Amino acid sequence: MSGHSKWATTKHKKAAIDAKRGKLFAKLIKNIEIAARQGGGDPDGNPSLYDAIYKAKKASMPADNIKRAVKRGSGEEAGGANYEDIVYEGYAPAGVGLIIECLTDNRNRAAADVRSTLGKGGGSLATNGAVSFNFERKGEIVVPSEGIDFDDLFEKAAEAGAEDVIDDGEAYTIVTDPSDLTAVRKVLQDDGIDYDSADLVMRPKNEIELDLDDARKVSKLIDNLDDLDDVQNIYSNWTASDDVLAQLDEE
Repeated sequence: MSGHSKWATTKHKKAAIDAKRGKLFAKLIKNIEIAARQGGGDPDGNPSLYDAIYKAKKASMPADNIKRAVKRGSGEEAGGANYEDIVYEGYAPAGVGLIIECLTDNRNRAAADVRSTLGKGGGSLATNGAVSFNFERKGEIVVPSEGIDFDDLFEKAAEAGAEDVIDDGEAYTIVTDPSDLTAVRKVLQDDGIDYDSADLVMRPKNEIELDLDDARKVSKLIDNLDDLDDVQNIYSNWTASDDVLAQLDEE
């Protein structure tokens, strides 16, 4: 996943940016609705909702959109969809493992779209457990690195219970046990440290390093999966050298 996350945020043409933003908003709205439905509409008493709203604000989602999503999720306003969590496991080219998390109101559509997209991209669905054994659930807080001293952040995060802090170049990734995510996030906030997101993710235990040709195939497949309306998150275990990532970035 580290390779994909480093280059996939690069912005290209304005049209592509606008399209991605629209799809991102749709995914963020789903997250807000689900969090509000499961834990209530008060973000102060619902950490999952707080984090979903914070992430939406960071993405510049209009406040009215956020409020309506909370109301739909909490039942204050009609129109909320009955979303179902579904997780698919699959393989991309070069044996790269994929965890594909969906939120859908149509299980059959989601399954058909994921299967078709994997097949067209040279991948395939896997049986439950075939891929997930190599991943573990973790909390992940992304902090922009500009103006933040790594050693200082590492010390504060470790004292708050974080397991690790990784320098990804333009950002630091704080890794926590899932149960410690909210506590570590609150410590950062109390210290006035800005962050981009605080999420529960699937992190790979082992990674596969790809050459340019395979990295190009895998990243294209992941992008195509990410474009599916029902897909919320994709986790993979590929990485690549800085040179390969730089070439992908140029493309």
